[in-house]
Parts: sequence; C-alpha cells; structure tokens
Amino acid sequence: MKFRHEMKYLINYRDYALIKLRLKTLMRTDVNAADSDGAYFVRSLYFDDYYNHSYNDKFAGVQNRSKYRIRIYNCSDKVIKLEKKIKAGMYNHKLAASLTRDQFYDILQGNYEFLLKSSDNLLNVFYHECVSNFMRPRVIVDYDREPYTLAAGDVRITFDRNVRAGLKGFDIFDPKLPTVETLDPGLLIFEVKFTEFLPSVIRRILPSGAADYLALSKYILCCDKVLHKQITNI
Repeated sequence: MKFRHEMKYLINYRDYALIKLRLKTLMRTDVNAADSDGAYFVRSLYFDDYYNHSYNDKFAGVQNRSKYRIRIYNCSDKVIKLEKKIKAGMYNHKLAASLTRDQFYDILQGNYEFLLKSSDNLLNVFYHECVSNFMRPRVIVDYDREPYTLAAGDVRITFDRNVRAGLKGFDIFDPKLPTVETLDPGLLIFEVKFTEFLPSVIRRILPSGAADYLALSKYILCCDKVLHKQITNI
C-alpha cells in the first residue's frame, strides 16, 4: 500500500491569501481544477455501520481505522468513485473503485448484489460491510477545493472552502439538496499531503500562527452539524 502523510490546518482568509501567493511560485495548479478560479466542487456521501464505528473511532483516537464514501466532482456523473480511506497513525491510504450512476442508486436503494459479482475486491468488501455490518449512508459533505501539486516529494496542497453538510437526503446528484455551513465565517481548511518527503521550501510557508488541526474531520463536522439541526428543529 502507498501511504501518505497528511497535515491539516484551520486557517483564516488572510493566511490563505499569504500562503497562496507563495505557493503560486512553487507549485502547479492541479490539472483537474479547470475553472477560472482554479477550484472544483467536491461532493461525498459518507457511510457508517450499525455501531457508527467511523464516527466513534475518530473521537476515541483509534490509530487504525477506516471509512467509506462515494465521491463525485462538479455534480457530474462522469467520475463516480467508491473510496475506502484507511488511517494508520499519521498516515493515510486510499482505495478506490469506479461506479456508474445506476450502481450508485442501487446502493442507495439497498440493492447490493452487483457489488458481490464485481471483479473489484473493494466492491466485494463493501458488499459484506453493507450486508453484515449494516453499512448505510450517514451524511453528504460538500466543499470547493483549490489544489496545488509538486512533483518533488509527491506533494499535494489543497484549500477547502465552503464546507457544508447536506440535509434531508443522500442523493449526491440532487442539485437542490439543502445544505448548511459547518465552519465559522472566515475560516477554511488547509491540507498538506505528501508521500516521500516535504521539501523545506514548502515547510517554510506553512502557517506558523495557526494551530496544527490534525484532528479535524469534515465527516465529523458535518455529522455534528446535521445532528444539531435535527435537535433544534424538534
């Protein structure tokens, strides 16, 4: 498995502007960020089992854990990925398998047979998670991602803005899905990922005034926000 180191920060827009100004002379904009802003829209449907292990293990600080999600970009069905994100201490590894739009809706409706018949091992494993551990949709997570890459060290830096939690449904292709903000105004998430090493020139531009926010999870943020909305609406 190819594990990557991951560092996360919660920063304000002043830090964002300063870091971005320095980054542009060192890194390239990710080829997938095709719009004029250099960003793309990410929507993920996260799953959890009957005992909410993904949620509870994160809070308990379990070092070795995993979570499943189905992800799309720019609300398009051209690329639909089932992903399993594996956490081992400070390192992460991601497995992915392609889905069609019809297969996504099969999963949403509880029709899992095609997963077992697939030649892809990840889909087979997900079948057993759904059938044996009652893996079910938990929350939709939306955000706008601005990515940069550097070949040296296999570095990828992203700014995630407008992190929102989906309300009242799990259809990732619903353009009218209501959402709610999860971060305080003026804040965004800054992530640094690398495989081999982090070049010193990149280390020097990391936000010195911001606390390292390694425990931050968009999944947890969105679950808590949806639960809070449900409680306040009772």
